Amino acid sequence: MRPLLYWVMAGGLALSSCQAPSDVSHRHAPHDDESVTGPATRCERRPVELTERALRIHRSAILVDGHNDLPWRIRDKSESSFEDFDLAQHQEGMHTDIPRLRKGGVGAQFWAAWVPPESMREGGGARIALEQIDLIRRMAERYPETFELACSADDVVRIRRKGRIASLIGVEGGHAIENSLGVLRMFYDLGARYMTLTHTETTDWADSATDEARHQGLTPFGEEVVGEMNRLGMLVDVSHASYDVMRDVLRVSRAPVIASHSSAYAIAAHPRNIPDDVLRLIARNGGVVMVNFFSGFVEPEAAGMIDSVFETMEGLREKYPQEDEYRKAVRDWRRENPIPRGTVHTIVDHIDHIVKVAGIDHVGLGSDYDGCSVLPEQLEDVSGYPYITQELLNRGYSARNIHKILGGNLLRVLRGAEQVARDRKDLDRATQLP
Repeated sequence: MRPLLYWVMAGGLALSSCQAPSDVSHRHAPHDDESVTGPATRCERRPVELTERALRIHRSAILVDGHNDLPWRIRDKSESSFEDFDLAQHQEGMHTDIPRLRKGGVGAQFWAAWVPPESMREGGGARIALEQIDLIRRMAERYPETFELACSADDVVRIRRKGRIASLIGVEGGHAIENSLGVLRMFYDLGARYMTLTHTETTDWADSATDEARHQGLTPFGEEVVGEMNRLGMLVDVSHASYDVMRDVLRVSRAPVIASHSSAYAIAAHPRNIPDDVLRLIARNGGVVMVNFFSGFVEPEAAGMIDSVFETMEGLREKYPQEDEYRKAVRDWRRENPIPRGTVHTIVDHIDHIVKVAGIDHVGLGSDYDGCSVLPEQLEDVSGYPYITQELLNRGYSARNIHKILGGNLLRVLRGAEQVARDRKDLDRATQLP
């Protein structure tokens, strides 16, 4: 999520809490011996009420979230210092802190080492990524009773057994490697276990979903990047990438891929979401799509409004060159133009659709907390995950399949990437024998 859009949409109000996607007639594919029930119609969508059964299922899972932008918020809020920013205390105006992570039952979190796309013009992308990786590592050192750095699926399981939250690192924005496979390798050595190939702007080697398509997919160097990530055991993340890039990645990659924070285009038509043909390719690849929670990407009406936001902001910036006047104009615009928030039901609609198209083994959660501000009701912060478990249970999902969605699928994909890397190393050693 762009910081500008985060600020612009902050405090957005819901138009209606009783809304569902226009296509709510689909039913998820049966799983094991489950009964199958489709999502409720519009005004049947009451707030989800937690039951003890759902909480037991939730507590027994390893909940892995694919994307949280807390590191950049810490950088922005306290200049990357933990001296004046205590994550052990409730952080007003933010989505993430230790008490709420505990309440939400988070078992493992991919923290985003986001790099602004402006660095492609201004320089310093690799440095910013390194600083963000350093911040994530320092966060684990600062709160050792809560966090521990994880570099493998086995690490996640081991750390969770100790009652801690496994902290994984994802580099958001392939421009951070500054067109260098050597930089990519160093990110991996420092603990990064996925890289999002693009952000909001097209790079020298991959097209973004929200920018001009200059390459019609991956360039030859882009294919090298994917190959090197496979060799390392680093997950290839196609969120933010164009559909042609996604298809190229799925043609080239020998390891399962992820979309760390993307949802279903068929439910909410925004280019940040995944179309059905790509969902099927991801299933064939063995990968996983981790559903984003940002209302602008998941609530159908909101998705249709978001594209015009950037144009509006550019117009206001031109009209009000003074920063204080511009910010006041944005606040006024925001009050007059709220976007629909949706509810926890909306998120489960996306999960349902991905299950229907790709299968139960290919969906997960990638909230984008602290990278967006307009969120569905009952998912306002990281404490809300149990409501997803409850609604999945309400719709007939078994405990086994809920565990897959909450984190099991991502752990399988991570193990798959690790195995591809081991096989590649074994092959390289064999070919070097005399």
